[in-house]
Amino acid sequence: MQYISHYSSPIGDILLAADNIGLTGLWFEGQKYFALYLDKEHEEKEIPIFEKVKDWLDIYFSGKEPDFSVPLHFIGTEFQKEVWKILYSVPYGHTITYGEIAKRLAEKRGVLRMSAQAVGGAVGRNEISIIVPCHRVVGTNGSLTGYAGGIDKKIKLLTLEKADMKQFFIPKKGTAL
Repeated sequence: MQYISHYSSPIGDILLAADNIGLTGLWFEGQKYFALYLDKEHEEKEIPIFEKVKDWLDIYFSGKEPDFSVPLHFIGTEFQKEVWKILYSVPYGHTITYGEIAKRLAEKRGVLRMSAQAVGGAVGRNEISIIVPCHRVVGTNGSLTGYAGGIDKKIKLLTLEKADMKQFFIPKKGTAL
């Protein structure tokens, strides 16, 4: 059984979802793939994990890096879970490219290469935004593309983390617009 709760962030309302294992979802209201893997049968209920997640988000949105983690429960394919684990390891205020993620996956699997486009598909379906920081993924050329929450939120999150924004640009067209 999944449970839901709501959080009002400075950049938009957020829906949280969790089960007895951990946090299963954190979505900006109206984002692409909103609540994709949320159980049809779920209940709005304040369970203990939501208090911990909201404390984490309060610290994060105050401009500080939270110094604790919350239990996570990834729901997706094995490939997606591998990508999301790499995302989760990207440090606060830093970025990574789709190609770098593909390279890490290829090394882990002992193959020559992996598709950056396949990685992009998995990143885009990340169910636990912010905590699993898909906003930290950028194009190899510095393009701020591919954020399901929208380019404006991606910029605000990276700026909040004091990421070096000089080398990035907003694409003229793409999935983040």
